[in-house]
Amino acid sequence: MAIKQFNWRGKTEEEVKRLDLDQLIPLVGARARRSLRRGFTEAQKRLLKRITRGDKNIKTHCRDMIIISSMLGTTLAIYNGKEYHRVDITTEMIGHYLGEFALTRKPVTHSAAGIGATRSSKAVSAR
Repeated sequence: MAIKQFNWRGKTEEEVKRLDLDQLIPLVGARARRSLRRGFTEAQKRLLKRITRGDKNIKTHCRDMIIISSMLGTTLAIYNGKEYHRVDITTEMIGHYLGEFALTRKPVTHSAAGIGATRSSKAVSAR
């Protein structure tokens, strides 16, 4: 039984790692394509420089950075407004924003109703 080869847009993981930005742009979605064609901001350029240098423990507030092929295999700590979330960059993430992987809101979890919240809670004595 053969192991299924991973493909992203018809390319293997090794081929994706070798793509430069001009070859990557036609493969991503329209919003990412437009953003990449406009160029990187100064904060995004600093982040890319740290990644290409091979720095470890990279922390970033740059949630609007689109994941490109040169970022594959790195681990970034992305700020969500309160704390940093460690994210390993994989091939499936290419074309997505870093902020998509460090959620800023927690799901709402409700507990029991408080006193006075319902008609039945009037019967509860508040001693």
